[in-house]
Amino acid sequence: MTESAPVRALAPPPRRPVRQLLAASVGNAVEWYDWYAYTFLAAYIADQVFPRSSGDSLVPLLSTFAVFAVGFFMRPVGGLLMGAVADRHGRRAALTVTILLMGGSSLLLGLTPTYAAAGIVAPVVLVAARLLQGLSVGGEFAASTTFLVESAGPGRRGLFSSFQYVSTSVGQLAASGVAAVLVSRLGEGQMEGWGWRVPFVLGALLSLVGFWIRRSAHETRSAEQQRAERPGLFDALRHHPRESLLICGITAGGTLAYYTWTSYLPTYAELNTGMDKADALVASTLSLAFFTVLQPVGGLLSDRFGRKPALLFFGLGFAVLSVPLLKAVNGSFASLLLVQCAGMVLLTGFTAVSAAVNAEVFPARVRAAGIGFPYSLTVAVFGGTAPYVGTLFKEWDRPELFPWYVAVLCLASSAVYLRLPESAHKALER
Repeated sequence: MTESAPVRALAPPPRRPVRQLLAASVGNAVEWYDWYAYTFLAAYIADQVFPRSSGDSLVPLLSTFAVFAVGFFMRPVGGLLMGAVADRHGRRAALTVTILLMGGSSLLLGLTPTYAAAGIVAPVVLVAARLLQGLSVGGEFAASTTFLVESAGPGRRGLFSSFQYVSTSVGQLAASGVAAVLVSRLGEGQMEGWGWRVPFVLGALLSLVGFWIRRSAHETRSAEQQRAERPGLFDALRHHPRESLLICGITAGGTLAYYTWTSYLPTYAELNTGMDKADALVASTLSLAFFTVLQPVGGLLSDRFGRKPALLFFGLGFAVLSVPLLKAVNGSFASLLLVQCAGMVLLTGFTAVSAAVNAEVFPARVRAAGIGFPYSLTVAVFGGTAPYVGTLFKEWDRPELFPWYVAVLCLASSAVYLRLPESAHKALER
């Protein structure tokens, strides 16, 4: 994104914005429900799919989080491939493919055999399902981000952008809620035997609902773009290397903080304070509900005051407060809930505007692929590895280093935010 390259409005946004929001949000929520169910049930998956090493109970959990991270490394591939589909054949076509792919991979995960029944085949099936989920989620972000921001009316890109994480949080909230209900209603034996599979089978069924809703969406790629020469697979990287690197810098601190606060904190509390699993999941569910409500507020504020102040609020806030906040988790339900909610307020400065900022960086011709690959690569490197790195620090008996890791990376992203030109009040090329 350069000061010398003005952004031109080539076409008005689609009509019926509520329908557009629904098509993007419902499908996105289903996608992320399937993705996050894995995180909340990691402890049960570890016990069933991986062999337990004698004398070291963290080895299966580390293996499970390693598979979590491996899935993230398919996301850049999904972002590139599905982003290219969105740029060449339309945003709606890409969104249709991604949700069907997620439904199939979720069903495969729910049917994964146990290690006791199938031996090494069990983790192989788990890895394959997670790789397919990563491919789907990487493509989903690229296509849905572009679709949402291009559907926005004048002065509403921040608001529409916030629904990326509204729907993501609804999906995560549903996954957390379903996991919490199952853990509280079923015994440990039932959860380990079959209960952990239920959320994934349910996710496969919900994917069909999302597919049906998305069929009625209006294509946001302009008629001029549809008539233009189709971009090559690597055109965004080849012709916009600076913008690609900019997406990486914008995303690094945000994705680490996001996955730490929304996914890893329940496990962090269990490992470091001995907190009860059920209490940790309930605290996570409540804080996610709070986070969801905050997103449109953050988007509206960014439309009025700009993206840069919001990003700096997030980045500098986490740079200063990550260490004291994570130290404040003492094993009580109240401490975890307060720490999560405080982090959610800061995190909104990133999540509510990131889709808009990313879309404002690239021209329409390569927007989806341009966003998808560098964003998903950065998420894979820093976000997908957050649970593994946090658990590894615990394994090394140095858990106090993880909060500093979060703080340093958020400070690095803040340096990028300081140099960003303000784009909130520029017209968007369509």
